[in-house]
Order: sequence, then C-alpha cells, then structure tokens
Amino acid sequence: MSNPRLPLHCLPRRRPLPWLATLLLGLLLPALSQAQPADDTSASEEAVEEVVHPHVSPHDSRDYRVLKLDNGLTALLVSDPEADQAAVSMNVGVGSAQDPDDLAGLAHFLEHMLFLGTEPYPEADAYQGYLQRHGGSHNAFTAPQDTNYFFDIEPEALPGALDRFSQFFLSPLFNPEKLESERNIVHSEYMSRIRDDGRRENDVLNQVLNDENPTTGFSVGSRETLADRPEGEPTLRERVIDFYQRHYDANVMHLAVVAPQSLDALETMVTERFAGIADRGLERPVIEEPLIEEESLPLYVRLKSVRDSRHVSFMFPIPDPLRHYRHKPAEYLSHLLGHEGDGSLYSILREAGLADGLSAGVGRGDERHALFTVRVSLTPDGADRIDEIQATLFAAIEQIRDQGLEAWRYDEQAQLAEQQFRFQQHGSALQSAMRLAMNLARFPVEDVQYAAYRMEGFDRGLIEEYLDALRPESLLRVYSGPEVEGERTSPWFDTPWREVEPGTDAAEPLAGLSLPAPNPFIAEDVTLLDVQSERPSQLLEAPGFELWHMADSSFNTPKVEWRFSLQNPKASSDPRHAVLADLLAGWLDDSLNEEFYAARLAGHDVDAYAHARGITLAFSGWRDRQDRVMRRTLEQLIEGEIDTANFERVRYRLQREWRNAPQAALFRQGHRTLTEALMRPHWPTQRLLEASRELTVEDLREFREQFLDELRLQALAVGNLDAELARREGRLVAEMLAPTQPKEAIPDLVPLRVDDDLPTLHPHTTREESLVLRYLQGKDRSLDTQARLSVLGQVIDTPFYQRLRTEEQLGYVVNAGYSPLLDAPGLSLLVQSPDATSDEIQAHIDAFLADFGQRLAAMNDADLAPYRQAVHDTLLQRDTSLSERTNRLWRALSFGDTDFDRRERLAQRVLTVTADDLRQTWPGLLETAIATVAYDPGDEPSDVAALARHLEPLPEADD
Repeated sequence: MSNPRLPLHCLPRRRPLPWLATLLLGLLLPALSQAQPADDTSASEEAVEEVVHPHVSPHDSRDYRVLKLDNGLTALLVSDPEADQAAVSMNVGVGSAQDPDDLAGLAHFLEHMLFLGTEPYPEADAYQGYLQRHGGSHNAFTAPQDTNYFFDIEPEALPGALDRFSQFFLSPLFNPEKLESERNIVHSEYMSRIRDDGRRENDVLNQVLNDENPTTGFSVGSRETLADRPEGEPTLRERVIDFYQRHYDANVMHLAVVAPQSLDALETMVTERFAGIADRGLERPVIEEPLIEEESLPLYVRLKSVRDSRHVSFMFPIPDPLRHYRHKPAEYLSHLLGHEGDGSLYSILREAGLADGLSAGVGRGDERHALFTVRVSLTPDGADRIDEIQATLFAAIEQIRDQGLEAWRYDEQAQLAEQQFRFQQHGSALQSAMRLAMNLARFPVEDVQYAAYRMEGFDRGLIEEYLDALRPESLLRVYSGPEVEGERTSPWFDTPWREVEPGTDAAEPLAGLSLPAPNPFIAEDVTLLDVQSERPSQLLEAPGFELWHMADSSFNTPKVEWRFSLQNPKASSDPRHAVLADLLAGWLDDSLNEEFYAARLAGHDVDAYAHARGITLAFSGWRDRQDRVMRRTLEQLIEGEIDTANFERVRYRLQREWRNAPQAALFRQGHRTLTEALMRPHWPTQRLLEASRELTVEDLREFREQFLDELRLQALAVGNLDAELARREGRLVAEMLAPTQPKEAIPDLVPLRVDDDLPTLHPHTTREESLVLRYLQGKDRSLDTQARLSVLGQVIDTPFYQRLRTEEQLGYVVNAGYSPLLDAPGLSLLVQSPDATSDEIQAHIDAFLADFGQRLAAMNDADLAPYRQAVHDTLLQRDTSLSERTNRLWRALSFGDTDFDRRERLAQRVLTVTADDLRQTWPGLLETAIATVAYDPGDEPSDVAALARHLEPLPEADD
C-alpha cells in the first residue's frame, strides 16, 4: 500500500483511555512573563497582527479564522456550532532533535514537567482534575521537531481550561520536589517500550545514520540520561529551565482551537490568554546535516526482532518532499510502488510466497532530508530470498522510469484527492485541532486543510528527480527477524545487529510486473440526496433475515455504510470453529485483495472479520458503484476457489499474530486475560494457535459450506441512500446468501459473574515488568448499575492516577475508570511497573481503595454534579463521521436495542445518580468477588478457560 509519512517517533499517552496512562507533570517558572488579561475587546484586537482565512472544502460549514498575534504566535480558530466538545492543540516547534548532547530526553522530560503546576494553579493535578470534572481528556507527545500538547473538554468549561493550559507557556513552576518522581515516570515509560520492535529497529537505524543529524539521538530519556548533574555544573532543574527559555517562544508556537463558540468569542479567549507568551524572536530550527552520508551507501543491516515477524526495508535518501507538497512527487511514486493490484510488486511477491504485506512512502524526514522506504512483510521463504525481492523492486522502479511517468496517472490521483477533500469528514474536534496545529507549523495558513489533498499538476522533471534517487548504490537495506545473531548491540533498546556485505551474485527479478490500469471504481455520480432519518427503521423481515436502514445526509457526503452480520450457531462453539471463521474471513479479504485494491483507492472499503456469532462484512464507500463491490464480494464468498496458497498465507498471518500475543504490551495482555475469563465464548490465543495447526485447506472448504448452509443474516445500511435503494441492495444480498436460521438459534456472547472461586489470573506473557489489574464488577447488567459505576469511574480516575503514578511513582501505565464488558458494568484499576512487584502494587491499591471510601463519604451532590454531567455528555457525544455513527448503531443492534435509545436512557439515568447512591454502591463492590489479573516475571500462565469454566452469567437487565 501507499504509506504516508510517519509523523511521530514518540509515544502519545492519551487519556482517559483505560490502556494508556496520562501525563502529569510540570512546575513553573516565576521569572517568566505572565499573560495580562485584556480589559476589553479593543485590547484583544491590539494583540492581533494579522487575520487570514484557509482554503476549505465546499461542504465545510464551519467558520475559520487564522490570527497572527503581535508576539508571533499563530492561532487557527474554528467555530463549529454543532461541536459538543471544545478541543485545543498547541504545537511547539521544538523536540528531541534539540536535546543537548549530554541530556538525551530533555525535551520529553520538559513536556512531562509542564503538567505539574503553574503559578496561578500550583497543584500537580489542577489541570487534569479540571478536565476530568468537565468531561475532558488530555495528553502530549514529543517528536523530533515538535512537542504537541492537546485536550478536549465540555464547551462551557473551555475558558477555565484555557486559563490553566496557557500557563504552561507563561509561568511553569518546575518544582524541584517533582523532578525525581517525574524522572522515574519517564524511565518507566522507556522501560515499558524497551521490547517494542519498532523502537528497537529505530535504535539500530540511528547507529548507521549520520550522527551529526540531531534526529538520530535517544529521544525518550531515562534515569541514566537525566541523572543529577555533577557538582559544580547547573542542576537538572536549571537545565530544564534553560531549555524552556531557549526554545519555547511564541514565534514557534501554533495553536488550534475547535469549539462551538463564535470566532469573536474564541479570538478574545485566545488573545487574552496567549498574547503574553514570550517573544524571543526565535524561528523553527532547520536541520542542515543529512540523514545519512552518501559515501556510507550502499549499506545492508540485519537485526534481531523480539516478535516472530520478519521485515525488510529498502531505504533511499531523498529531499524531504514536504517542500513539494503542491505537486507530491514522492506520493506519485509511492502510489505505483505500493500498489497491490494485478502485476504490482506486491502481487508478484505475494504469488511467489515471499511476502504478505508491502508499503511504500516517506517513513522518516526532518523537513530537509528524508528516507523513501519500501517495507516488505516477509514469509519465512521471503526471508531467505531477499536478494530476489530486491532485484524485483529495482525492476519495478525501472519499469516506472521507462513507462510509468504519465500525466493521466497523476490526474487520476489528483481526481481522487479532490473528491476526498470535497467530501471530507473531519473526525472529532480533538483530531481536527491536532492535525491543524501540526499543519500550521509546516504549511502556509491557506493550506492547513488542503495541503494533504493539493495536487497542482504533473511535473515530470520533479518526479524524475525523486525517481533518480532510488538506485542500488544509494540503498540502505534493513532486515529484521527473530533468527538474527548480532555482532553489536544497540545502546538504548538492546537490539543485536550487524552489518552484512552485499551479495556478489546478481539475483534475477521475478517476472510478471505491470503498471496499474485506469481505475474502474472511481465514482461518477456524487450527487447528495436530500434524505434524512431520525433513527434506523426496519425495512425487511423474513425467515433468517432482517434489514435496517437509516438515511443520513448530515455529513454532506454521498457515501453509504453497510454492515452484514452472517451468523451461524456453531461459529465460536469451540476453538476449531472460531479459527475456521477467522480463516474464512481472512481468506475472503486475501483472495479479493488484488481485485479490490483499485476500489479501495477509489474510496470503496471492504472488510470481513470474524466474531463470536459468525462473520461481518462491512462495506464503506460512495453510493455510486458500491453495488458492484458488494455483489463481487458475495460471489467470491459463495463460489470462489479456496486454494492452498491462499489458505496457507492467511493461516500463517493468524498464527504469527497468536504466537506474538505474549510479546504485546503487558497492560493489553492483562485486559485480554480478563476478557477471556469473563466473556463466553472468548477463546485464549494459545487454544486458537493449537487448533489452527491441525486444519487443512479441505477443512476450510467444508466449513464454508456448513457455515453458509446454516445462516442468519442481519443487515444495516446508513448513509446517503433512500429506502428503495437500501431495500433493493439488501434483498439482493439476502437472495444470494439464502439465510434460514431463526434468531433464537444464534448463541449470545455472555458476560460472566465473578465469584470467590476464581483465583488470581496470570497472563501468558514474556514481558519483564509487573502488573496488577483489579476488576470490581457490578451486581447486574441493569441501567441503574451501569449508571452508578460509570459515574464512579469518572470520580476515581484522577485521584488514582495522581496517587499511584505521580506521588507513589509505581509506573508509567497507571489508570482507573469505568470498564464495561459489553453491557456488564465494572471498574478497572491497573498498574504496570518496571520496579514494584505485584504484591507491592496490590498493597498500594488496597490502601487507595480504603481511602477512596472516605473521599466518597465527604462528597455531596454539588461535588458530584460535574462528574455526573461529564458522563452524561460523553454518552451523548455526537458522531463525528458516518462510519462512527454506523458502528454505534451496529453495536446497539447487536445488543438487541432495536429502539436505538439505550444510550439516551442510560444518559438520563446517570443524571439521577446521587452521592448517597455511590456511598451505597461502593461497599458492595469491595465486599463481593473481585477479579484480579497479576503478573511478575517468571509467573506461570494460568489456564484461564479451565479456571473460569464454572462461572455463571451475570444477571441480565430488566430494563
């Protein structure tokens, strides 16, 4: 596939997601200037130097305003009256590339420190607590050339959030009492990623790139790199302050605000709070040193992976194509080299049994220099034939050089880009704010929305310049595999690696390469129909089949989302059937990959995935020509040949995923273990892996027949189509599949009740950290219990994080909150630690739970009100895309919510929860059975299926 630039090299730590801990950090600096609130509108206007407007989609009804403040800060304001969340992102044009040589990770450490207190708001949780009380979330990331801070919140609370947020850049405290604790948190973050193969490969890559290029350093930081300075040198705190004063400047800051308030109101908020940021006359740093020295090429490297996964990357130094974003020469080449249709590089490698994935594009860049990368996911045979793969790659490049530079190909890409821009769906307010703040730092303000889509014309000479860089003598080849034995070890992620000599015998390229034909799937009729329904309604009901439809034009796009659930009574009855369902879904996607790649490029997506009831077919795309894609998919499902090569390729991918499960992040494994215990059916990955080994291609052929012979079909269509078209296309699918099974024949996915006989569970993992996941389960699945626990989850989040992460420094991954399993309510409390044992973590959690009861005892309804409102508003947040709305409605339908109003009823129930209700509920959560997942290095994994076999279903709701 064509691969866009990989923009970030550090770890976003998004909150309040249950699997990632938030940042808390920062204390501020009295010596720095503080914003002076404006007395009136004229004072705000005086702070504004310039106002311009960006180019936006014709269907984008939001209002935009770009301000250039007198101090040099650029702010993009987006007024969206329909937004139910306000979002803000501040991008600072400094990152790990500016780390001093003797303090690797300083930029990242500073990012952490800014969260831990400011002069007006000195408490370490002042910012986070305010956001949590008002339905918000926050995070930040440090990249080589950027540090981005962002949050979202209820619109009414935006002024207060901006009060606290703006002080990060005005009066940070840098409290010396917090330096040690936050250094430990940074180190925990580093240790939590030390077995991440992407970071390990990057660590090796940094050893062979140009060490004069500042993006090649260690960016995370550790106790070692951030250690106390020797006596007589400036202290660590002094160095943090010095870095802040040297690099944090209004001229390199770009702020984006997306909110329902008017532009004038937003302008006043921004100018009053951000006009006082220091103007030191700085400019965004420019990196002059090349990423790699040409005289060191060609260079071949092999490194050892942790996961059972093999990849080879072919990298070529090029000028960073950001400067040519209007013509996109690198994207033109990545489209051709990353194509997956018949005759493509990937198709040829795949059919030869050498590859099961390929991407092409700019993988690393510093705004002056970049690496164009073709990355191939290899089969074991492919790992032994890399020279042939390389020869075939260069044959494909030569074919483009000889035949592929044609204006019609560029025009086709430009047509698709313009179509996407015209009907752009913006996603959430937070996604918009982050994207816009980053784009403000890189593109002219008029192109902050348009840059990714802008293609001004075919420039053959420019494309040839980039194509000329893709030559054997300029190649950096990096192979990653579990069998590699290294001669050296990378310094920060302990990766064994070695350089190898290029082969002397020239390999022959594989035959059959061809360039893509014109795309036959490009939609022509993109008329917006004037149709809108309030909620889905049932159009068809027949034995074995039901069809629901909702006309929706609210996203101003002529697209349609279809979901078909093909349900079979035996789909997950045992691990063998579950694997066969996975194989059938995977085979369907794999067998249509070449044929449908052009359809995906044209905006028609198809996805088949297995689940507990069977297989879902999801279609997403333009109304025009979608029926072709649907019909062809069903023809393949019913009649397509299941050959041995397809079967083995799909089985290998699934087995690789299951073999690598123990390498996943430990907190993810904790949640997976909990789900395996408390959901039925939900088979452990080891059982699936064992079952897959016994299967043959004939078993899959027989399963398809049995699966389609005993089928129930549930369908939902949402989007820009009327009832007549939905009925016609839905009936076509039903006629082709001929479902017969009644609803009662399909088993439900059932959440189970925790009891006292369930022991502590240990995940099947190879990680070296410790973990505790404590799960407090609600007494039943009623709306009342769900409402109470969801409010409790909102209340417990910040204090748990503040105490166990910020104060007690147990680890980087620390979180607590509402964590339902389907409609079974529960609270999860999780700590992953590189230092503390699981017993020590358990003791800290026990102490917190005891004290939290006292917190609830002191809470009154006025204290509870903002938490309750935050849960209510989160439940009713608007859908930000057609696919998001469809998925929400599809989940409701899978729960049997055919009135599609359960979330509204739950939201109303939440508003009735009182402080007394929480005090009554809390003791019961602690006194009844609690599920615990715990792990210390060396623990034997639990047989989860056997230990949970006796559990009974959690009582269903009576509401």
